[in-house]
Amino acid sequence: MLEIPESAVVARQARETLLGKTITAVQVNASPHKFAFFFGDPDRYPALLIGATFTDGRAFGGQVELSAGDLRLVFSDGINLRCFSPQSAVPAKHQFCLGLSDGSHLVSTVQMYGFLAAFYDGENDNPYYQVAQAKPSPLTDAFDEAYFDALWSAGPANLSLKAFLATEQRIPGLGNGVLQDILFVARLNPRRKLAEVTEPQRQALFRSIKETLQAMTRGGGRDTEKDLFGNPGGYVTLMSNKTLEQPCPVCGGALTRQAYLGGNVYFCPHCQPME
Repeated sequence: MLEIPESAVVARQARETLLGKTITAVQVNASPHKFAFFFGDPDRYPALLIGATFTDGRAFGGQVELSAGDLRLVFSDGINLRCFSPQSAVPAKHQFCLGLSDGSHLVSTVQMYGFLAAFYDGENDNPYYQVAQAKPSPLTDAFDEAYFDALWSAGPANLSLKAFLATEQRIPGLGNGVLQDILFVARLNPRRKLAEVTEPQRQALFRSIKETLQAMTRGGGRDTEKDLFGNPGGYVTLMSNKTLEQPCPVCGGALTRQAYLGGNVYFCPHCQPME
């Protein structure tokens, strides 16, 4: 899933790879997916995009936005975005495929669910898109402790830490994937309520959000996800399905996986106690 580190990495790679290339072909819904959602009518995408030349790429929240003049292409949530060289075979199944002027292809497939959008700047009124643009990223200086304190103060006292971090678009792009290591580094249980968190623990959580996401981004994304070229990220996750059978890297104890709030959480019961 595209979360903050992966969207930042893919957007950077897109800037380095795609700028100056022109879209020569567009294929939409070659393999229909019931959870592939499009902005507007996808049948108009070929007429909209063919002939456009990429001019920029940026990330906000868990979304990647590519610009071609005043046209925008947005890929979010469960979109796997891949660039294939002219020598590479394009996958037979995909939901969105762009042929480019150098013979390469930009291909999107939907993992579980995903949102794809092609539109002119200013047209997209999707609230998730607008909120992700409006709120500061933890990777920036604007996401400082004062800003985090305001988010914390506005959260209900009985809210769990997982719900606080990963719901209601409080921090766009911070989802169930990256929160595992964030909470482990802060030594906080995902089920812990905000009211039960001490001031030093809250400060540790703020630092972990900033530092863990920066480390994930510097590493090229998490090793559970792939970049624009299909390569796994270089950041080695501490708490994920890849580490469940391994001992805790701090205390050596067994790790736990539990279903919670629509997804699995991974944690160390000793290092991240409920009390």
